[in-house]
Amino acid sequence: MGVAVIGERVEDNLLLDTLIDKATQEEIYTVAVAAAEDDKIIEAVMDALDRKLARFILFGDKDKITSLMGMNKYEPLTPEFVKIIHTDSVNEAAELAVKAVSKHEANVLMKGNIPTNVLLKTVLNKEYGLRTGNVLSHAAFFEIPGFDQLIVITDAAINIAPDLEQKVQIIKNTVALAKSIGIEMPKVAPIAAVEVVNPAMQATVDAALLTVMNKRGQIPECMVDGPLGLDNAVSQFAAQHKGISSEVAGKADILLVPTIEVGNVLYKSLIYFAKAKVGAVIAGAKAPIVLTSRADSAESKLYSLALALSCVKK
Repeated sequence: MGVAVIGERVEDNLLLDTLIDKATQEEIYTVAVAAAEDDKIIEAVMDALDRKLARFILFGDKDKITSLMGMNKYEPLTPEFVKIIHTDSVNEAAELAVKAVSKHEANVLMKGNIPTNVLLKTVLNKEYGLRTGNVLSHAAFFEIPGFDQLIVITDAAINIAPDLEQKVQIIKNTVALAKSIGIEMPKVAPIAAVEVVNPAMQATVDAALLTVMNKRGQIPECMVDGPLGLDNAVSQFAAQHKGISSEVAGKADILLVPTIEVGNVLYKSLIYFAKAKVGAVIAGAKAPIVLTSRADSAESKLYSLALALSCVKK
């Protein structure tokens, strides 16, 4: 089976590095890191500091954080760009980091060496959390060798089996992120196993409804067309071969997956098989949230941080 290429080959890191350049040119924002005592987190923080990308409030074990920064040959800490606040537990680190964002002492929340469920539980705290009433959703921006654009996958980490209403909110969240980095009219493809509506396959029914809702203005500022298979969502050759003609087919910016399993497998396949680069963020809260896996590289964490900083509401 041949590989369909949707654009000219790009240089490694070119597109995601653009996010770093964009974030560097913006106002310098502050990032609150929960449980920052992690070598890859500190490596990403150090790189961001070298680029003057952001200021940081690091919550966690102060001795471990200071030691990790020292091993990276960091210059003496300056209150202007780095503040370390000691905490005795990951729960305390999460609470203080979320409160810092809630009180507008920081603009972005970043996950450190802490379980995802602990951080999200704190984010959703009714008293001091970052709830907005909207669905929280995860969006991963991939740079894939051989593709001339970023491909966004949503949702591979938060919503298990979203219903139609949740999918509407996931699209709106992701479209807002895409627009914030310069994708003016994002093309959204609700992905399914087939390109025709089959009442026995809920993903196809939802995709068709989302398409109609978009045409009627219920999902604005984007173009939605589905159901589409993965091949004819990203390959114009595949779309033409199957006789599919639309503004989205073969040119999708955003791939809306039907379940978390589909998103998770696609996410990891792109990283491990296609050697793709990725930056990811959680949207739908009062502020962007950088929630990366502990296995993610420092480079991915930096890209995710740059993405989140680019999405801060001015």
